[in-house]
Amino acid sequence: MTTTSERLSGSTARQASQRVSQSVFDGSRLRVVLLVDVYDGAQQQFLEAYEQLCNQVASVPGHVSDQLCQSIENPSQWLITSEWESAPPFLAWVNSEEHVEMVKPLHSCVRDTRSLRFHVVRETGGPAENAAQGKRRLQTSPRMGDGVIRHALTFTVKPGSEKKVAKILSEYASPEPKVDDTTRLIRTSLFMHGNRVVRAIEVRGDLLAALRHVARQPEVRAVEEAVNPYLEQDRDLDDPESARIFFTRAALPAVHHVTAEREDPAAERHALYYPARPGCGMRLAELLATQDEAAADDPHSPVLRSTIFQRDDIVVRLIDARGGLDATDPALSLGLSDPARAAEFAELLDDSPSAGAPAPKKGDPPRLRGLVRMDLVTDRRSPDA
Repeated sequence: MTTTSERLSGSTARQASQRVSQSVFDGSRLRVVLLVDVYDGAQQQFLEAYEQLCNQVASVPGHVSDQLCQSIENPSQWLITSEWESAPPFLAWVNSEEHVEMVKPLHSCVRDTRSLRFHVVRETGGPAENAAQGKRRLQTSPRMGDGVIRHALTFTVKPGSEKKVAKILSEYASPEPKVDDTTRLIRTSLFMHGNRVVRAIEVRGDLLAALRHVARQPEVRAVEEAVNPYLEQDRDLDDPESARIFFTRAALPAVHHVTAEREDPAAERHALYYPARPGCGMRLAELLATQDEAAADDPHSPVLRSTIFQRDDIVVRLIDARGGLDATDPALSLGLSDPARAAEFAELLDDSPSAGAPAPKKGDPPRLRGLVRMDLVTDRRSPDA
């Protein structure tokens, strides 16, 4: 099967739509910046861990190069930058179990890290670099954005505990929405599909600051502790390493967001869970993104906003739809407005019993919508969002 990276490498970057405020599917190069604060006296250990990581990442498909830099003002501060052919191969690697194991040696010598990801939009350089521009893809135009950062977490609970977990997650008091003068929580939506939990958050400002703010709230900490006995993956929130690994594996990044120009205050929020066949998650997310981008120009489409989250073979599509899902054409609400893509869509879905109820091979939209629809647990908005 042709991968996303292979398809994009043979074509120019997709023309950026003004309706799309976030997307990893532009085909342009990616620059990843990792800010690292190393413990005093641990520089040599850090360098050895970096060399090992550098040798391993060199063989990862889509990786181009990396640099290690040390601050001239504070020797404990380091900067790791890497370049990738495009965002999809980087995300496939950074969200993998291989990456979780690969970076473990770093954490014993690092006080704090922060990862930033950027599409390369413009570039200057000498004649030799300019001559190679045909092979070095830049984003055609910058995203205008809407000032909102979207992120999600997902995890599974022990079968049979779903009702208890839903009750715990629906009854806690909302945390204070104001994080600081520049960051604010906008909306938190929580859904379940079988024993899988998905919590989507919208933040204006600094996502990392917002996540840390929420984690410090007593009401949130109490809920997390109450859920602990029901988790399939054990965690100890008092152990920084255990908590870090859990939330690293739970991260469900937003890979695409599109907003139509139409607004409807009565629009309902829904989530659809698309379990992909092994190795097909990114392609399934890209297919849904393409369909949602086209639907944004259709005045008859019920979907006003769509955010696609993807990690490995987990794809979740969060939508704001007018009239509710049951009042709309199932194909439109599923993101299958193009019949020519429906067959490929059905082939990408996992129809094994372990993925939940079996997905229809022929792509029967009404039945499929019933299978992938998630149950709303809670949807909370900041009062002045």
